[in-house]
Amino acid sequence: MRRESFVVSTHHDKVGFYMHGSPRIDNLQYANWSEKIFRQIREGAVDAVHATIAYHENFRETVLNFEKWNRWFEQYPDLIMKGLTAADVDTARETGRTAIFFGFQNPSPIEDDIGLVEIVHTLGVRFMQLTYNNQSLLATGCYEAEDPGITRMGRQVIKEMNRVGLVVDMSHSADRSTIEAAEISERPIAITHANPHVWEPARRNKRDDVIRAVTENGGMIGFSLYPHHLKDKTNCTLESFCQMVADTAERFGVEHLGLGSDLCQDHPDSVVEWMRVGRWSKEIDYGEGSAAAPGFPPMPAWFQDNRDFGNIEAGLKAVSFSDADVAGIMGGNWYRFYAANFGPQEAGS
Repeated sequence: MRRESFVVSTHHDKVGFYMHGSPRIDNLQYANWSEKIFRQIREGAVDAVHATIAYHENFRETVLNFEKWNRWFEQYPDLIMKGLTAADVDTARETGRTAIFFGFQNPSPIEDDIGLVEIVHTLGVRFMQLTYNNQSLLATGCYEAEDPGITRMGRQVIKEMNRVGLVVDMSHSADRSTIEAAEISERPIAITHANPHVWEPARRNKRDDVIRAVTENGGMIGFSLYPHHLKDKTNCTLESFCQMVADTAERFGVEHLGLGSDLCQDHPDSVVEWMRVGRWSKEIDYGEGSAAAPGFPPMPAWFQDNRDFGNIEAGLKAVSFSDADVAGIMGGNWYRFYAANFGPQEAGS
């Protein structure tokens, strides 16, 4: 693809704060939510965000997180609103707000009770990972030495998720488990936040056969901006990132691509320990970081927070994506995915 020079905004001047033709969607964040961040989301013209609402919490603990979000919706009704369907993205855009869609990075909130799948969907959850990094009751995480694939319970949970409209997310899952999930699921699945392993061989990034299984079955991959998933980590360039997107589009189809920044803004480093360790270990798990730097790595200069999505849009245009393809990657593709997959399964499908 033809390459052009990149112009990166180094100041936050509400880049892209306008009613563009297609929505701007970030399909994964786990921020330390605050009025400041909600305002930055609006300054970045982000119309919808998939927000992690549980990592290792059980059902009752997750209910407390729903309560927190209900208070935020009450406190900041001019900035955010709860998202349940793709139509809510339209409502958010029309009213100058951001629709917040809930997701789990672990199936722990459903515990060992398949009946809770429908309950959490009713409460507003739209994505659930079948694993975090470890083996779960449903599938295998990407840090396990062996991957026996989707479990007996996992097959039943996928069927129930398909029925109610809860999207299967395999972002932290191992290869065989992800491929099997894509094949077992009667509806498209997602990798909400990861990058191709061929570009950067992080343990969490996805090999070609995994991406192919997901996309050939109609699924989506959201490109991550978390430095441990990037080539050259914090020093990754915008051009490198956007060329990676372009290469992936050529191989797997641009209609399957979006963003899932994995932005973990304003969290203390202790939250990284919670994410990686939860309650399962007495030892510190440094994940893809290093023992010398177990906390959150600095973000790349061209993506510090939600106000910088305009830089990515400009970067994608500079690697010769058409305006329509850029609009799809920036949110239009996720919007179509939401519209097709958040509702109950149609009878006979």
